[in-house]
Amino acid sequence: MPYRSAWMDAEATALAQVAGDFWAKEITPHQERFDAQKCVDRAVWNKAGEVGLLLCSIPSEYGGGGGTFAHDAAVLQAQAHAGDTGFGLGVHSGIVAHYLLAYGNEEQKLRWLPKMATGEIVGAIAMTEPGTGSDLKAITTRAVKTGDGYVLNGMKTFISNGTTCDLVIVAVKTDPTAGARGVSLIVVETAHAKGFSRGRTLDKLGMHSQDTAELIFEDVLVPAENLLGDEGKGFAMLMNQLNQERLVIGLQGVAAMETALTETLRYTKDRHAFGAPLFDLQNTRFELAELSTFAHAGRVFIDSCIERHLAGELDTPTASMAKWWLTDLQVQVTDRCLQLFGGYGYMKEYLISRLYSDARVQKIYGGANEVMKEVIARSL
Repeated sequence: MPYRSAWMDAEATALAQVAGDFWAKEITPHQERFDAQKCVDRAVWNKAGEVGLLLCSIPSEYGGGGGTFAHDAAVLQAQAHAGDTGFGLGVHSGIVAHYLLAYGNEEQKLRWLPKMATGEIVGAIAMTEPGTGSDLKAITTRAVKTGDGYVLNGMKTFISNGTTCDLVIVAVKTDPTAGARGVSLIVVETAHAKGFSRGRTLDKLGMHSQDTAELIFEDVLVPAENLLGDEGKGFAMLMNQLNQERLVIGLQGVAAMETALTETLRYTKDRHAFGAPLFDLQNTRFELAELSTFAHAGRVFIDSCIERHLAGELDTPTASMAKWWLTDLQVQVTDRCLQLFGGYGYMKEYLISRLYSDARVQKIYGGANEVMKEVIARSL
């Protein structure tokens, strides 16, 4: 009997079907164009909101779907099974919306979340800077308090949804002498932010249709009411929310492995070599047997993490294990699957090529895998 994730109940399964149909209609046929323009069409966000694919786990009183993380996970899994990494749903729904839900006051939640649910507002979060990545205590973007709010100066890079975002949560130093206790989170509404500009939409090894940009803040005045939570508490907020971010990355890794295997099984059974299907060759069969075992073990582990997260019991070391191990496994599995395609695996028109190039960054963002191992080691 085929394995089925326990968290994928009837409602989540139905939502995944809606999401799969959405990708088949709105994204997959336009993938080449989205790659060339380095982002999906802005209208895709509105269409996703119309069919209920945004903010599935945000309470209905704030415009969300009123579900749990399982509902967001069902949509994100459907995206990965479609072979897409361009539509920045994981950041928008899985990360930004939950910062606002967890730390925003009532006015902030009512002001921003309903418009994020419809796709009218696209969300981003800006942590990484040209001089610092995983070491968030070392950020240099400043926010100086004035009578009218905060004046922001600095630069952020590698920001997902950076070109299209209407709202960005910016990690800043409000007290540069206080280390981690000097970090705060401030929400910048880009349409009204004089002095805010976007740098390059970055050229990347993979994830070509994911809009990843530089953001520049030059004396940007932000109202005091856009401070998220308390001043100086930003680092703690970031640490608290990173578990879900790393869980999302791990889930995307497992679903991408499953897609790679599906594509490779289809190819090796159709492609002939030495008078027989590639699948009939012992090396091919043994490779796929091993890779299927890896993917299944990864699936069981990520499902366990999701169930623990739904119960409020996912701890930081376990989330870090999921992030590093499953992304490492994703890179290994897609590489070995590509090998079975031979020269065709290197051709961009084959999905396996996209899966291979998109996989590599998974080991870097959300906290580099080396940092994940350090986090785990500290808990031992």
